[in-house]
Amino acid sequence: MNSKLKSILINIALFVVVVFLAIKVVQSIKAPIDFGNEKSKREAQVVQRLKDIRDAEIQFKQANNKYTSNFDSLIDFCNNHMIPVIMMVPDPEDTTFTKTINDTIDYVLVKDSLFGKRTNFNLNELGLVPFSEPATQFEIHDSIIKRGGISVPVFEVKTPYEVYLATPGASFTEKEWNTRVQNVKAEMEQIDKYAGLKVGSLEEASTDGNWEKL
Repeated sequence: MNSKLKSILINIALFVVVVFLAIKVVQSIKAPIDFGNEKSKREAQVVQRLKDIRDAEIQFKQANNKYTSNFDSLIDFCNNHMIPVIMMVPDPEDTTFTKTINDTIDYVLVKDSLFGKRTNFNLNELGLVPFSEPATQFEIHDSIIKRGGISVPVFEVKTPYEVYLATPGASFTEKEWNTRVQNVKAEMEQIDKYAGLKVGSLEEASTDGNWEKL
């Protein structure tokens, strides 16, 4: 092999190596961004579902003085229970025209009050975690705790990362995706935070979601 041909082959080999390394660098930068974007997209829908469950649970408690840990009961309640439509009107006995009273003007189903304006809303999917395959229900619990000698109803609904991040994003192999899921799980556990999304608490009288505290 003459020196000119040898030089050409060396240059080609070096070019291939440079391109390969460049691709690896781009992938190392792009992969966490893609994962973060996909995680955020899924979590937006999971959070919305948890907000819907919270709204339904609050209405259930107002009617029953307790929460429920049964999605069938919660869905049946939304489908069949009527709640008043309240309007604030001037107090007819107030000559100063500064006071108002609450006047019931109608009754509507809970589902219409909470979800009536939502396009393509399916109440039967209320308990299902978006993006879970196979379809998986949220973990749901209710209890009674004591605060200052008073019994206080509480509830908690949650789902871990492994449920709504079970299937890989389009640009990931299953191994790469699962490694990243386990990494974010470990990060949350290291700071003693729930590795997933949840609303409510069985330890305190709170209806907050943990996404509101991050």
